[in-house]
Amino acid sequence: MIKYTIKLTKTEVEELHAIISKGSHSSQTFRTAYILLNCDEGEFSDKVTNEEISKILKIGMRTIDRVKKKFIELGFENVLERRPTSRVYTPKVDGDIEAKLISLCCSEPPKGFAKWSLRLLADKMVELNYIESISYVTVGQCFKKNELKPWKVKGWVIPPHQNSEFVANMENVLDVYKRPYDERFPVVCMDESPKQLIGEGKPSIPAKPGQDLRVDYEYIRHGVVNIFMANEPLNGKRLAEVTETKTKKDWALFVKRIADEMYPKAEKIILVMDNFKTHSPSAFYEAFEPSQAKRLWDRFEFVFTPKHGSWLNMAEIELHVLNGQCLNRHIDNMAKIKEEVDAWQDHRNNRTSKINWQFTTKDARVKLKRLYPSFHN
Repeated sequence: MIKYTIKLTKTEVEELHAIISKGSHSSQTFRTAYILLNCDEGEFSDKVTNEEISKILKIGMRTIDRVKKKFIELGFENVLERRPTSRVYTPKVDGDIEAKLISLCCSEPPKGFAKWSLRLLADKMVELNYIESISYVTVGQCFKKNELKPWKVKGWVIPPHQNSEFVANMENVLDVYKRPYDERFPVVCMDESPKQLIGEGKPSIPAKPGQDLRVDYEYIRHGVVNIFMANEPLNGKRLAEVTETKTKKDWALFVKRIADEMYPKAEKIILVMDNFKTHSPSAFYEAFEPSQAKRLWDRFEFVFTPKHGSWLNMAEIELHVLNGQCLNRHIDNMAKIKEEVDAWQDHRNNRTSKINWQFTTKDARVKLKRLYPSFHN
């Protein structure tokens, strides 16, 4: 049986206590907060047994284990969100019935209902004489097969139609990406991403002929770190830094490294990044004395990707490569992550791995036409 050990950071403990005390959250969120606080084996809390938690909160042992598993695998923010689940059943309808069911699912639900449910769809299929009888279980299996979930609404970052602010900033970024390589004015993309610190209960058993690698089922979460990434796509150059937090000061110190270590002789560094509140010239004045802050501010030209347009930041591509090649495994301490990220960075820089960006303003005006305001003479 898999065992999950939880060790909360001081910040996480404070946030969970705030959830419990404010009283403006769902019962599911309250319950999750109580479970995490009582399961904590870190230095900020006294752990109680699952049996005691089950008795106090009037919940089953499996519920406690599900919360702990979700916390370990998905992180602090995700464990507080409730997500729907589904079951898999054997298909019992032919292609014609499937097509009619899918078409019905994609239509407007009946009046009085916000969305289609499995039972509503099953009843409607019979009402329309598409089939003599069908159970909601069979309907659910069909949706599983076709990857449809009519009861689920996914939050997505969708730019509104005819958004002049979005397209103006997008075209500005795309114009910057068209600039030829110039070592005096390097174009650098910057982004940041969290990384969970997850350890294993017991050492893994190495693979050998006839036997796969064996990993212990007990996972222990030791907190989270932040990874800053800066890369110059045209020159195949990147700089990654692992920090405990991602405050304005952390960002300012990282940007100073870009200026002083990566491009000490550049006249002006064109820095493309998301428009986060920490990405501000004011951060220089909070981290350094005024003359140093002004010196750094003068070294940069900031180019911000539009709101809902983080996909325009090529540093996201580099972070995706880092996660896939280096960090797609359990690492339980910050020192080890720093060591591994540094080794990966050296390897990528030695290979001068570049990014061949192909999306242009011309492409945007065709493929994203709906985002452009209507123009009338």
